[in-house]
Amino acid sequence: MPKLELTNMVMIQDKQTGKVIVQDRIISWKGLSFPGGHVEENESFVDSAIREVKEETGLDVWNLKSCGVIHWLNNKTLDRYIVFLYKTSDFSGELITDCDEGKHFWMTIEDLTNTPSKNDTTKYLPMFLDGKYSEAFGSWNNDELWEIVYK
Repeated sequence: MPKLELTNMVMIQDKQTGKVIVQDRIISWKGLSFPGGHVEENESFVDSAIREVKEETGLDVWNLKSCGVIHWLNNKTLDRYIVFLYKTSDFSGELITDCDEGKHFWMTIEDLTNTPSKNDTTKYLPMFLDGKYSEAFGSWNNDELWEIVYK
């Protein structure tokens, strides 16, 4: 039976500087990313995003705006990996720069776009920034390259 994994990712942007919090992940999905993680049982998607941001960054966030989903389908096993995307400029607290997942720091969108990374977070930026897509769909398996289609 195919597996379904539900996760979230949150772009936190400072209204004054325009910079976003970036996580340099050292465990799974290594490279630059936004904070986020798994949805727990009996937890709403928004609540899971708020909890993950707090656990990883130490920040309280609110007024999360949905930016759509990333939908990965393994075309061999039919496993699905769904990432619920959110953004906010409403936060408080002190940023924790180090956590089990990696390091956090502020970065401009331009620098994020131009910084090489082991993963493909920059391919997801249109979902956060353009406001015209509901889904980024990608089909993948361990033997083939993948491509994202925005819908």
